[in-house]
Amino acid sequence: MINFITRYFSSLWEFITAPFRLFWRGIERLFPPRDCTIMDTHDGTVSTYQQSSFWRFTKFCLITTMTIWAAWSTYVYIYHRPLLQKRTQQLEQMRNQHNRQTADLKAYLKKYNDLARDLNITDDKILKRGKISDLEKETLLNNRSKIIGELDFLQTRIVEMMTDENYTHEFDKLSEIVLDFELVRSENDTLKQQHQQLLESAVEISNADNQIINAVSKLTNENIEELHAQLKKISSSIAKLGLNEAQLIAQANNYSNKYIGGVYVPVKISKNADSKYQKIAQDIEKWHGLKRLTKILPLGAPVEQKTITSPFGSRQDPFTKTKKQHKGIDFAGKIGTELYAVAPGRVISAGDRVGYGTTVEIDHGLGFTTLYAHLSKTMVSRGDWVRPGTVVGLGGSSGRSTGPHLHYEIRYKGTPFNPTNFVKD
Repeated sequence: MINFITRYFSSLWEFITAPFRLFWRGIERLFPPRDCTIMDTHDGTVSTYQQSSFWRFTKFCLITTMTIWAAWSTYVYIYHRPLLQKRTQQLEQMRNQHNRQTADLKAYLKKYNDLARDLNITDDKILKRGKISDLEKETLLNNRSKIIGELDFLQTRIVEMMTDENYTHEFDKLSEIVLDFELVRSENDTLKQQHQQLLESAVEISNADNQIINAVSKLTNENIEELHAQLKKISSSIAKLGLNEAQLIAQANNYSNKYIGGVYVPVKISKNADSKYQKIAQDIEKWHGLKRLTKILPLGAPVEQKTITSPFGSRQDPFTKTKKQHKGIDFAGKIGTELYAVAPGRVISAGDRVGYGTTVEIDHGLGFTTLYAHLSKTMVSRGDWVRPGTVVGLGGSSGRSTGPHLHYEIRYKGTPFNPTNFVKD
């Protein structure tokens, strides 16, 4: 051995370090020194330095180490992390199952102790009592049998819990029931709050409804009284025609023309509703009918100067000097005096009529018409619609007349009646 060392190596140290020198020569072959040149782009200075084999080998080792570490980390993250998470979940499930089983076991032990105590008490009652009735004895024995049965059931459940890997504790079901109960109770509390809010809203609505009903009733009654006052002056005339207020209101609500409007549609109230709604619906219908009547009926005078020269009724005929029925009233006036329509309607005739001279007759609806006679000129034609205040003709003395005046009639279904109350203010 010594001869071998002295033959090929000059010293013992050279022999010991020979493997390292051999390894380093291999490194130098793989990573020979390299010259590097760097140019400064600002001033154009060129710098040259040499990277040694040791530096290049060290950098290679660092890069290799980082690459291996990154590859290993990626592998661990991709493959081992899900496994770790899965194991963690399994551990948590097992911990939860253990806690549930422990809770069950405590509950079963408590129940077992209670049943054992009840069994001892029952046995004491059976043994210590002297004479007991058959009924009491049967009751105690049945109670004892029931306790023993419950103990057997607990024993079975405990054995299942300890031996069955898929055991699911009973208190899960109880927890679900409790949870459902809590949810229902929460919903019930919410419903109670909503119900209370609805009650409060209903009270507010009821109060507002009463206020509105009272206000509408007051306005309706006031308007009805006002309309009644306007129609009161013609009530006796209407009665003589065989009419009453209710009939006229119904006819007015069912009548329509271009100036009055369409047929009135009454408010329909359920028979089961409060009577106050029925009354206000009836009052509104009545008020609407009375209001339409004041527009439909020919109320008012057809001239500005209401000087009546000859009233309705029996009088001496100016031509024959004999008693004769005068079918209208005569208003004094000059030729050319403007004559006005007193209510909306449609002209049904305009022209000469025997004895009346030039006339205009207007249909106002509900069977009422007005007749203007002895005109000097008509201002409307047959078929025209007129409004209150429309000039329908000019005063004159045509026909059977002794001088300029207006002969004015109001007719119901073609029959003249005393118009005096209709033309009064």
